[in-house]
Amino acid sequence: MLNHGGQLLAYAQQHDFALDDWLDLSTGINPNGWPVPESLPASVWSRLPDNADDLVEKAKVYYRCKQLLAVAGSQAAIQCLPSLRSSSRVAIVAPAYQEHRHCWQQAGHQVVELHSHELDQHIDQFDVVIVINPNNPTGETFNAEHLLSWHRQLHARRGWLIVDEAFIDMTPEQSLAALAAQRGLIVLRSLGKFFGLAGLRLGFVMAHPELLSQLEEKLGPWPIASASRWLAVQALADHHWQRQARQQLPGKSQRLAQLLEAHQLHPSGGCALFQWVKTGQAANIHHQLAAHGILCRLFDKPQAVRFGLPATEIDWQRLQNALNKITRS
Repeated sequence: MLNHGGQLLAYAQQHDFALDDWLDLSTGINPNGWPVPESLPASVWSRLPDNADDLVEKAKVYYRCKQLLAVAGSQAAIQCLPSLRSSSRVAIVAPAYQEHRHCWQQAGHQVVELHSHELDQHIDQFDVVIVINPNNPTGETFNAEHLLSWHRQLHARRGWLIVDEAFIDMTPEQSLAALAAQRGLIVLRSLGKFFGLAGLRLGFVMAHPELLSQLEEKLGPWPIASASRWLAVQALADHHWQRQARQQLPGKSQRLAQLLEAHQLHPSGGCALFQWVKTGQAANIHHQLAAHGILCRLFDKPQAVRFGLPATEIDWQRLQNALNKITRS
């Protein structure tokens, strides 16, 4: 199994902190996400999911696109898309969310990880290119014209450009969702990060209608629970909360960057929901923070740690106090 953020139970067993006492900064999920109501209509528990509800229409408005498919988190699409192509040469702009590489390799494709500056030179060697925009974990961003240039080159050979936009909600004007009805362009979105609703397991795929039909057939009926559909409709329609979040998150991310800088942890990149620090001390820092009940995300290639946003002033102070006690080996 690949190492992802979270997994607090395993850390709680290793360190002397109860599960509820951990400060989890490992996931890059908005810690002050959309406020889920305390009660839901009883019908969401007793009825089968209904594809004729408002979910798709609300999503089309929010993502500014005409064609999309709701899936059980963008992870469901990441796992399924490799099965829709014969053996392909796949390039992933790295470092990147590991499931992309894992799923394409598991399906028998040839996968190469490379840096973004290498792709222009080598794109003719590949059938599929996968880009995360903004990148997870580096925060690197890609402008639309550059991405569309890659798409045109790939489409000329019946190739695909897959753009994972899990962290792009802060800057929706940079999304390619509105253009994804073109053949060979596939855009993935999620309610897990910006909305802070990772537990819904709900995402969307924007692509040509023919590919969406193939994907829907593969995923089968009722992939999304009724409760998740109902909550997503409310969150996607809550424009007031969305505006507030877009106003507040950049300042919090800047505060995190300044806090890390003050402790000689210089961010190498980031976005509104996390900061990424490349350092040869990554494992040591990760271990020492875990000893204080604080979980950040550890990477080994390259050696780095990623910090998500604390949720409350108490959490901010707790992180600062733990950073004050870190020693370098």
